Amino acid sequence: MFTKGKTYLFSSIGLILALSLVYLFKPETNLKPAVAQEKWKGVSWVGSPRPLVGGEVGNLLTTGADAISQTPFAWQSDINNPDLRWRVESDEMWWGESARGIAATLDSTEKHDILNVLKPHIWVRDSWPGEIEMIDEGDWELWFKNYRSFILDYAVLAEELGIPVLCIGTELEKTSHREEDWRKVISQVKKVYSGKLIYAANFTEFEHIEFWDELDYIGIQAYFPLSKKKDPDLKDLIKGWEEPKKKIVKISSKFQKPILFTEIGYCNTVDAAMEPWVWPKDRKETPMSEEMQALCYEAFFQAVWDEEWMAGAFWWKWFPHGPRQSKGFTPQDKEAEEVLRKYYSE
Repeated sequence: MFTKGKTYLFSSIGLILALSLVYLFKPETNLKPAVAQEKWKGVSWVGSPRPLVGGEVGNLLTTGADAISQTPFAWQSDINNPDLRWRVESDEMWWGESARGIAATLDSTEKHDILNVLKPHIWVRDSWPGEIEMIDEGDWELWFKNYRSFILDYAVLAEELGIPVLCIGTELEKTSHREEDWRKVISQVKKVYSGKLIYAANFTEFEHIEFWDELDYIGIQAYFPLSKKKDPDLKDLIKGWEEPKKKIVKISSKFQKPILFTEIGYCNTVDAAMEPWVWPKDRKETPMSEEMQALCYEAFFQAVWDEEWMAGAFWWKWFPHGPRQSKGFTPQDKEAEEVLRKYYSE
């Protein structure tokens, strides 16, 4: 009896130890995504060449929107050139992208309880920010030195104006693997800015970023392709969100951060769901379709909007003085605006 008892005891201890080790070292498969404490109904506000004259904010309010992102620019002549050029204030800038325009837009919108996000971009000649990549270590050091100066200028402006959310970068996909450089950017921004921080990762980039822990939101430029069909219906488009949502849940669970779609949008063309990121100038031969654009909006709101991890979305894009072209991303004066109004006004 003693021998059997001792054997049973040792076996029990061994089992307990084994289960403990499994518990300690098992992957965190049971984590749930973060629950967002807000759901901002946003648009990407275009910095116009001329001042606001009145009525622009009222037009936006009719949709039920309660948030905008403002986008000033730096300029880079080539994707491999470490030099950046920017001015926070200049008579050569479009009014809406200057410091005085940003301040005036903030003042005009905040009185209506509209949240402002300051979201500086880099404009690259003949390319886009996702292709920015330096050739050697010396150029990387110079580029990040210049970038820190650029984003710190806008962090200081955001702090002075009391803008509550600052985006520290947008779609810089070939730079974001340099984790320590980005942590240095974030650290220096936090020394001058006290609001919430976000990075706007491209939809092909957000899963690979490791510095999300330093930020308040996981930002995604949500131009996910939703269908390979030329004529998808609503059911197809809703199904197209299944895989992106799985990836989003995984990253939100890992870092315990809510998700903010820093941009999402679709052109009013028949191929809007296939490659949502393609600019209107590259769709010259593509037939227009307000119906497809509106259908893509509807699919987002049905498939994604009510998710607990969703902290909001900013639709690209909204012209304060009204749309300037018939083919493009804006929902203004199109069927998509009615879809936006239906869900934003709830």
